[in-house]
Amino acid sequence: MIDKLIGPVTGLLDKFIEDKDQKAALAHEIATMSSKHAQQLALAQISVNAAEAASGSLFKGGWRPFIGWTCGLAFFYHFVGQPVAIFVLTMTGTEIPTLPEFDMSTLLTVLGGMLGIGGLRTYEKQKGITK
Repeated sequence: MIDKLIGPVTGLLDKFIEDKDQKAALAHEIATMSSKHAQQLALAQISVNAAEAASGSLFKGGWRPFIGWTCGLAFFYHFVGQPVAIFVLTMTGTEIPTLPEFDMSTLLTVLGGMLGIGGLRTYEKQKGITK
């Protein structure tokens, strides 16, 4: 949407500004305004992330580790816990109750995103960028 506005706005510069250098500088400023704003938002989010990660607790504080532990436990239950429980109950002749199922597509979407972030964290640690 912003790209559609840039053309007409820079076209108006031709009508009001005669100096080519000033016109080029203003056109460049208008064209890069959106990306500068996006960069400022990204930097603000990075500072929020750094503040959240500053906790020294066992789980490294905040809601992100909670989501990570929750996804990890659900993943473990689905692929290890539930099959082992069914096997043990079947071997002992116990009637198998209905065990809860997770929507793995949603779980894997969240977990995949977090593991991607975890991969970047590993890269940062290997490069010595963070402790």
